[in-house]
Amino acid sequence: MTTDSIPGVLLAGGLARRMGGGDKPMRMIGGRTILARVIARLTPQCSRLILNANGDPARFAAFGLPIVADGVANFPGPLAGILAGLDWVAANMPSAQWMLSAAGDCPFLPRDLVARLAEACATERSALAVAASDGQSHPVIGLWQVALRDELRHALVVEDIRKIDRFTARYRLATVTWPTAPLDPFFNANTADDLAEAERLAALDD
Repeated sequence: MTTDSIPGVLLAGGLARRMGGGDKPMRMIGGRTILARVIARLTPQCSRLILNANGDPARFAAFGLPIVADGVANFPGPLAGILAGLDWVAANMPSAQWMLSAAGDCPFLPRDLVARLAEACATERSALAVAASDGQSHPVIGLWQVALRDELRHALVVEDIRKIDRFTARYRLATVTWPTAPLDPFFNANTADDLAEAERLAALDD
């Protein structure tokens, strides 16, 4: 597979309850929003980016990305966002066979994320790949076959499966690990203290 044919969906549906509410990807780090940092990391790696977000799409209009809401009602979880992305790709990029999913609140994503995930899928002949670091997998950040979307829809709607790893466990899954020095590329800001740490890390990363 060629990585220049792989679109990506950015999952920005969280409500940042541990930060007092609002859109977590819109918090500022080093003078830029977290989401702007995610977009800057992934634009060179993906053929196109789309944003999964529920509610008023106008709040993200400045980023100029297609915005897709969850297509499965009453399912506030990342699998619904991934499915929304897969459905959008199938409808708008019918030649695309793979899609990257990434969290909208991870400002330091690896610059070789798509290339390494794609290589792992090809080498291991897997239907899915997931990123990992420091002994922990990050199921929201991965590579998906677009052809899995109907099976994912069934898992969500009929089986009420909500955890990503419960779904991916059904398939051959490649896991790709990144080093955590000088920083963990999958660091995400969940609390006010995390935002302060992210400011420090941004100085190392920029």
